Amino acid sequence: MSAVMITRKVRKWEKLPGKNTFCCDGRVMMARQKGVFYLTLFLIVGTCSLFFAFECPYLAVHLSPAIPVFAVVLFLFVIAMLLRTSFSDPGVLPRALPEEATFIEMEIEAANGNVPAGQRPPPRIRNVQINNQIVKLKYCYTCKIFRPPRASHCSICDNCVDRFDHHCPWVGNCVGKRNYRYFYLFTLSLSLLTIYIFTFDIVHVVMRSVDNGFLNTLKETPGTVLEVLVCFFTLWSVVGLTGFHTYLISLNQTTNEDIKGSWSGKNRVQNPYSHKNIIKNCCEVLCGPTYPSVLDRRGLMQEDSSASATSAAPSSSSSSSSNPVPQTTRPVLCLQKTTAPLIPNEHTPDDAKPSIAASAEKSSSPKEEQPPASKLPPLASPETDAEASITNKTH
Repeated sequence: MSAVMITRKVRKWEKLPGKNTFCCDGRVMMARQKGVFYLTLFLIVGTCSLFFAFECPYLAVHLSPAIPVFAVVLFLFVIAMLLRTSFSDPGVLPRALPEEATFIEMEIEAANGNVPAGQRPPPRIRNVQINNQIVKLKYCYTCKIFRPPRASHCSICDNCVDRFDHHCPWVGNCVGKRNYRYFYLFTLSLSLLTIYIFTFDIVHVVMRSVDNGFLNTLKETPGTVLEVLVCFFTLWSVVGLTGFHTYLISLNQTTNEDIKGSWSGKNRVQNPYSHKNIIKNCCEVLCGPTYPSVLDRRGLMQEDSSASATSAAPSSSSSSSSNPVPQTTRPVLCLQKTTAPLIPNEHTPDDAKPSIAASAEKSSSPKEEQPPASKLPPLASPETDAEASITNKTH
């Protein structure tokens, strides 16, 4: 049995740690729990389909044809922002390589010194100064790195995310540095779409009730009742979420920082990222540069895999001369016996030649496989060595 090393090229996303799923050759990156995301997509598409089927034809004729056109534009924008948020890299930070992790461990041990037995080691923290404020960088024991400012480790995706805001199951992904603005635009546009559909549902029911009555209107448009119920219960949560994130953007703060109270002032630490101006904070979050991904998901890397190959032994002794025999430790005995100088003119009597059966018994005995050097005959004839070699090959 022999091992053969096979080298093949694979994409880096196939070997990335964490609990993310990838599609379209690494272009799409999401969390593993995507059930709530499919529910969000179903509610948006289903509600808008009912609105286009029941309300839009009537409103386009009796009010304005711009109503369905604006609804279509708003619907497409909501879907685009949802997919952009769900399918993008939120800002996942790569984990440390084994060499880097070892170097960081050595630095930490050198800085902390020898810790007495039974005593808890000091926390692994580094201090940096940002806008005259001291910010602590915490060490991640999973990723083996000191996290950048505002980064945090997501327990659901099992990755450190830069400028981590929160993990949103409704979009099926983390919300961080690279997709926060799309998440905010999604919530904002979804709030407008919900208010838009809810308002024109009421207008449609009122206009039809004037001519046909309220009960007849509900019978003619059964989808309207379902739309009103979905929009009514969705309106409060979506509009409230949009308002909360508008407040955070005005302060240049994340949800994670707000929950932990990082800049609440109880520790006399102010937010070093705030410009003390609402317009500047909004421009930085919503109009800032688009940061590239640091994962290089579609990059190529080499993977070495071993494959075992087994050579079959000959089935019978008759075919041993024609088929190659795998090398074993037994032919070494023949080499040891033939190391003595051969005398071509000297012959051994026939009765002194060992028979094939006798040599087979000697070769099968484990005690006689390696005889001591003192018991070896001083001289050996070519015929005796040839017979012993044939016997060893046969067995």
